[in-house]
Amino acid sequence: MKSFIVAITGASGSIYGLKLVKELLKSGHRVYLCVSDTAFLIIMTETGVNWSGRTEADTEKKIRKYFSSKKIKYFNEGNLFAPLSSGSFLTDGMFVVPCSMKTLSGIAQGYANNLIERAADVMLKEGRKLILAPREMPFSAIHLENMLKLARLGVRMAAPVPAFYQKPEKIDDIVDFVVGKVLDSAGVRHSLFKRWGS
Repeated sequence: MKSFIVAITGASGSIYGLKLVKELLKSGHRVYLCVSDTAFLIIMTETGVNWSGRTEADTEKKIRKYFSSKKIKYFNEGNLFAPLSSGSFLTDGMFVVPCSMKTLSGIAQGYANNLIERAADVMLKEGRKLILAPREMPFSAIHLENMLKLARLGVRMAAPVPAFYQKPEKIDDIVDFVVGKVLDSAGVRHSLFKRWGS
């Protein structure tokens, strides 16, 4: 069993983050989840799912119920005392899906202003897998420069861009393809889509 950090930030496309967590849990992996404050509102707006709680424990209870799993641990983005803040806390990698341009900028500059940025900073300094799904369009030169800077440090940019050779019939097919490509970027096996030539 592997363990992964998954961060969902305040950008459209929260459905990708939810599907990613479901797939990791389904495969038996442990997930450490961090959701930005803005992402809670976007998740509710885009999917109708309300995880808001008065405390970190309240929110975690809702999240565990939603995913029907005890293999998920939630941390508030303001909780810089969380284990994810330390390089001594071992995981097999981190996903930021979707990744807002604000979060991408914070990671690129080593700002570490919250738990998501700090955990990503740890991945960089420890040489661990970090996969970002930058969600914006069109990209400005600033966005592209930040992505290039991180890519040169070994960060995988897995922008949520669907392909259509698998002939998607519903939104779930498109989501599965994108999440499958994100998982491919981390070397995590899945069967979310039919591969070209198979």
